[in-house]
Amino acid sequence: MLPSAKAQAAGAPVEVDISKLEMGQLLTVEWRGKPVWIFRRSQEVLTTLGSMDDTLRDPDSEVTSQQPEYCQNDTRAIRDELMVLVGICTHLGCSPTYRPELAPADLGKDWKGGFFCPCHGSKYDLAGRVYENMPAPKNLVVPPYYFEGDNVVVIGNDAEGVA
Repeated sequence: MLPSAKAQAAGAPVEVDISKLEMGQLLTVEWRGKPVWIFRRSQEVLTTLGSMDDTLRDPDSEVTSQQPEYCQNDTRAIRDELMVLVGICTHLGCSPTYRPELAPADLGKDWKGGFFCPCHGSKYDLAGRVYENMPAPKNLVVPPYYFEGDNVVVIGNDAEGVA
């Protein structure tokens, strides 16, 4: 039984089947009227995340309102390879674009993949952490979530049912 569209819009948890989510693929679902991104990261991406700390505003996710406590870690995730983020820029609420490619001409030779907000130019890495000197003041939000088995993510509650 899934909640109705009206209940989902009001904030009911959303169950997402990730069994067919491939490496690097971005899946967008809606929760509380907001886009939520789910994507699978490679080991190479995870290794790259650790090398970027000196270019990020809040590399250790110290602004605790931006993620649940269980995601305040190096990868901002429960499972390192699977990222769950609210797809809304923390500057003025635009929706950034997913830019996983390395060093594209428009983002520069140091770009290692991430999210780019076309409204005012904020950049985020593939853990949703904002780069230094960007208009966005904070990292992208990690919503409360948990896994129901290996292939279902429940967005909107943590494992104890708290939103």
